Amino acid sequence: MSFIESIQKRDPADPSVFEIVLSYPGFHVMTVFHPLASILWHFKLRALARFWAHIGRLLTGIEIHPEASIGKNCFIDHGMGVVIGQTSVIGDDCLIYQGVTLGGKGWDDKRRHPIIGNNVMIGAHAQIIGPIRIGDSAHIGAGSVVLHDVAMGDTVAGNPAKII
Repeated sequence: MSFIESIQKRDPADPSVFEIVLSYPGFHVMTVFHPLASILWHFKLRALARFWAHIGRLLTGIEIHPEASIGKNCFIDHGMGVVIGQTSVIGDDCLIYQGVTLGGKGWDDKRRHPIIGNNVMIGAHAQIIGPIRIGDSAHIGAGSVVLHDVAMGDTVAGNPAKII
């Protein structure tokens, strides 16, 4: 399944290919801005990588550090205010809504940000902070503050997030 087909499957608005290509900031950041920033970062052109990521943030409202690792078909719906930190890892087929933060905690050079499994849904304005793991097929409720690991298939909500 292509990235566009995966967006169409998960978006109840049933967008056309042209709608997605022309007006979905999550599509733009995942197909143009983050891939190039990531390549530039890999080649140690860090200032240029950050500049390109910054241009992407200005145009889409989505801030992704060039070193963040994002799997295939990650759909950032609406997107405004999404922040994905430097050591974040996101699996395949995830759905992330507006205002989500995958934030860092501490000063460790290796891992400060969350690891998100495959098929995870992260609700609007959820905050996932620190070097924690979110298991495959988990659901994070809107507005949740997640500070501890979430097991595969669990649904959490609240501040602090608890299994529901």
